[in-house]
Amino acid sequence: MNESAPAPGQALAVNAELLYLVNLMLAPGLAFLLLAWLWLKHRRTAPALARQHLDQTFVVSLCGGALLIVACGVILALGGLDWSWTWVIVLLYFLLVHSTLIMFGLIGLSHAMAGKVWPFPLLGRAARWIEVK
Repeated sequence: MNESAPAPGQALAVNAELLYLVNLMLAPGLAFLLLAWLWLKHRRTAPALARQHLDQTFVVSLCGGALLIVACGVILALGGLDWSWTWVIVLLYFLLVHSTLIMFGLIGLSHAMAGKVWPFPLLGRAARWIEVK
């Protein structure tokens, strides 16, 4: 069987998606720093496939992390630390958003492994706002 050659930037795209998932599930912070370093290093020189996955994972990591911190902070501020329903709402919100981000990361990884572009719904489209010069 003849296997087709990988798309230009496919390995970098897969690494970006893997770091995104590691940041969400195994080593938050450390994996984000590695992803940020990868993005800073390759954002101007990466092929289109890799650039899309790098931009997307970096922007979604930033926006997703900020969204989780702000939303949980607002819920805690409004409900107070002593109200038991505050913690129920915080946990439900965190689990819902976090699991959704993981699911999108898995879909993004499968597309990167196939050498295809796939923008995350909503937050992934924010990656288009980053202009690479």
